[in-house]
Amino acid sequence: MTTIGDFCFREIFNRRHYGSGICMKKCRLARCEPILNDGTHCGVANTVNKQAIIKKIVAQLVKELAIYVKASHAARAEATHEQSKPENKYDTRGLEASYLARGQSRQAAEIEQAIEQFNALNARKFTGKDPIDIGALVELQTKEEQLYYFIGPRAGGTEVSHGGKEILVITPQSPLGQQLFGKKQGDRLQITIAGAKNEYRVVSVL
Repeated sequence: MTTIGDFCFREIFNRRHYGSGICMKKCRLARCEPILNDGTHCGVANTVNKQAIIKKIVAQLVKELAIYVKASHAARAEATHEQSKPENKYDTRGLEASYLARGQSRQAAEIEQAIEQFNALNARKFTGKDPIDIGALVELQTKEEQLYYFIGPRAGGTEVSHGGKEILVITPQSPLGQQLFGKKQGDRLQITIAGAKNEYRVVSVL
């Protein structure tokens, strides 16, 4: 199957978007970027079902929740087991297991809250004129690759696969989220990672 990148922009525009947008030729190497009247980028990310992505994020969080709940129960059982009673003042096995159980319970509670917030999240469609906000699917481009991020209320670092693309959840509080928040399609930003500056371009906001 031939993709958009195999053609000049005009050919794709005339064949698929005639009458629905403004011809803005931005052919660069093998990548073409049709932009419609509402500012929407006609790229790979534009075909993504965002509700399906949210469901996959929730499913991943449910799996993580089950792991933490199981680990918390195991740690709690160890903390209260007869063999965990301290034999002397230096024996802290039971205390350590108790701390571990509490930490895992807190993590489980945070995941539960994240699941609730993602289930309540409005999967509205952003246009190219809308600033990046919670619920946006953002496509970034560097010199080497295309990157996909979902701006979520919580659960930063969660990664899901959809349509052959890896999508990473980031929150507005994360370093990248802070720089992306409020940006729009076409904006450029520089992010310093490990002492090196990297330039990103916002290809689409959906």
